[in-house]
Amino acid sequence: MTGSTITDGEVPFEVSNAGKPCKTWYKTVGDIDSGTPLIVLHGGPGAGHEYLLSLSDLNEEYDIPIIFYDQIGSGKSTHLREKQGDTSFWTFDLYIQELDNLVERLNLRDRGFYLIGQSWGGMFGAAYASRRPRGLKNLIISGGPASIPLLLKGYEGLIAALPSDIRATIEDCNKRGDYESPEFEKASAVFYARHVCRLDPYPPEVQSAFRNLKDDPTAYLTLQGPSEFVIIGSFKDWEGWREGHKIEVPTLILNGRYDEATDLCMEPWFRTIPKVKWVTFENSSHMAHFEDRERFMQVCGGFLLADL
Repeated sequence: MTGSTITDGEVPFEVSNAGKPCKTWYKTVGDIDSGTPLIVLHGGPGAGHEYLLSLSDLNEEYDIPIIFYDQIGSGKSTHLREKQGDTSFWTFDLYIQELDNLVERLNLRDRGFYLIGQSWGGMFGAAYASRRPRGLKNLIISGGPASIPLLLKGYEGLIAALPSDIRATIEDCNKRGDYESPEFEKASAVFYARHVCRLDPYPPEVQSAFRNLKDDPTAYLTLQGPSEFVIIGSFKDWEGWREGHKIEVPTLILNGRYDEATDLCMEPWFRTIPKVKWVTFENSSHMAHFEDRERFMQVCGGFLLADL
């Protein structure tokens, strides 16, 4: 990021049923007035922006201004721990409204902007794009499943391939609903090391995502559930691909060969989005932006600066 201008700030975000004033914290890398900025949508929900800071490479190498932000309920934005379990509050619409508010507050509507969403960020980023927001130029969905039922179907195969003792622990904990025991955490770590991030140790930025989720799991527990592969939250039946045909902008789909977001759950995007390209990183799981960092930036930078 040598020579890049880095600023941060906050914008007010009005949420009628929040019970208190809310704000969205953001950080820019590069001059967002000098070119089309890329807005980064982090995963979780609740993981915070830090684990995607490697995307700052796109500013240094391709001169693309980057906008990071912490979604409501995470990081430096407003937290609402009192809303845990409130499925009427934690919705796709909430996050879409927050993103649209940020676009308006930063005056990006007329100048245009790109989006990249990773994991959960890819899900609600695609939902946002399907509403055809004015100003959106390109979309990147990185490891964001098109279907939660198909994501879960893919998990079955991934879990079946785990060592027998690990698999037995996961199955036993699932039967008992035991997701907080040391045994479940140990078994989960094996799954994560294969299918979430294959780097050992995890980069500090990736570690920060897990700290954020532990510090405030409110949105994660409500929408997702107790772990990456146990999805019992309110979006468990989500089928985002059904709106894929409404996404008009050029779209890039990304996943890793060992990704928890298997081809099974990514393929519906490819089938339904009209202007689409799909790239799989052969040596990566869910964190290709770190696991295959150089190629990830080449693929994304080339896509954003060229016609599909």
